[in-house]
Amino acid sequence: MTSTRPERGAPAPLATSGSGSEPRPGSAPAPGTLPGSGPGAGEGPGAGRVLGLAGAVTFLSFLDATVVNVAFPDLRRAFPEVSLARLTWVVSAYAVLFAALLAAAGRLADTLGRRTLFLGSTLAFTLTSLAASAAPTAELLIVARALQGAAAAGMIPAALGLVLAHTPPARRAAALGAWSAAGALAAAVGPSIGGLLVDWWEWRAIFLINVPLGLAVAWACARVIPKEPRTVRRLPDPVGTTALALGIGGVVAGLSQGTEWGWTDPKVLVLVVGGALAGTLALRRSRSHPAPAVDRDLWRDPLFARANVGALLFGVAMYAWLLMGPSYLVERWGYSVLQAGFGVTPGAVLAMAGALVVGRRVPARLQWAAVTVGSLLFAANGLLMWGWVAESTSYAQVFLPSALLGGLGIGVVLTALSTTASAGLPPQRFAAGTGLLMTARQLGGALGVAGTAALLTRGGPGEHWSGIFLLIGLSSLAAAVVGAAMRLSGRPGPERSRSAG
Repeated sequence: MTSTRPERGAPAPLATSGSGSEPRPGSAPAPGTLPGSGPGAGEGPGAGRVLGLAGAVTFLSFLDATVVNVAFPDLRRAFPEVSLARLTWVVSAYAVLFAALLAAAGRLADTLGRRTLFLGSTLAFTLTSLAASAAPTAELLIVARALQGAAAAGMIPAALGLVLAHTPPARRAAALGAWSAAGALAAAVGPSIGGLLVDWWEWRAIFLINVPLGLAVAWACARVIPKEPRTVRRLPDPVGTTALALGIGGVVAGLSQGTEWGWTDPKVLVLVVGGALAGTLALRRSRSHPAPAVDRDLWRDPLFARANVGALLFGVAMYAWLLMGPSYLVERWGYSVLQAGFGVTPGAVLAMAGALVVGRRVPARLQWAAVTVGSLLFAANGLLMWGWVAESTSYAQVFLPSALLGGLGIGVVLTALSTTASAGLPPQRFAAGTGLLMTARQLGGALGVAGTAALLTRGGPGEHWSGIFLLIGLSSLAAAVVGAAMRLSGRPGPERSRSAG
């Protein structure tokens, strides 16, 4: 019997929504659908300009996730009366709010309109960057950073949803490669830009630079991206959405502070256990609510579900590496912060190249292989450093070749996971699916950072590095296994889950 399932590179058939907001296959687009977001999505003009804008906000959001680490010593000098534990929330507040709101923002983008959320979030990011640059106290800076992370969470799924909706299916993999390269570029130049700005002026410059860039992107968005027809989809369940944000935020905050506060500290237990309970509540409500906070039915697609698991596992390894790479150079060979930033740049540049190659050259049917091979490359990076960390006598001997393997692995895996996860998403749910995938990666990142922080506190100077490199290698090997399992994943047929309304 001939199979009627779509190819993995094409959008899956849409099921009838319980709320009547999603079209049946072959019917006219729903009122909330972007122009051209059906089977021939994105064949109109402007796909390249939309991709450019999406890449710009992705660059800004990921730049701000890393650049503050470079400015941290300057922040300590600026606020000497503030404890180190409190000041670390300048970094953590952004990460926690970003992770907490990604899934909800993706759902909201598909309801309010991706253009609306993209424009609003970009303006909010610009204003909160201005507020951070002008903050007179550490407390106000932390608040501004939290709001900045919330705005970034709105930009990312809306941006990628717009890219997927405006790009023809045959070119989506290449577009995703370019989008991933923008994030890799932020990682490549972030430490260097941050170091130069702090040397040139002070820590306030790393936030102030976002203001003209953000205004330029918002102005271009208003001119370039067409207005969307009014959607008839309902706003997501406010109780479930709040519970989801509190749940993810609580777990990420608890994992981030566990080493510093102590894993048995009541605050950590309340955050982790309370967050897990709140997340469970959100998932349970989403099972039967007509407009759920979480599109649980997307996970019924085995390929999408396994891509989420792969993103979580790879997030553990990637964020552990991003955290320890510069620190290793500083501790091992006495590099300055700026020198360490330049030291990790070659790997980040290769990540850009890997993302572009996978997006342009790897066909949809082989994206599972790209996830597997890229994860194995990243595992080789961790295991090479684990085996040779004690014998490494120079940057060029072991660290540089290892970092090049790791950078290439990052670019390959992130692009292949995004391509795989989005291949079967209905156009009306691009942003929701993107939000779930990136939430999985951020949760994995929180676990990786927590594991790295815990290992850094054990053993004498230099002894902790072996454990961190082993964590990176084993997590990457697990992601490679999930990548291989994607080859066995089929697409559900017309019985695609209901849309959350």
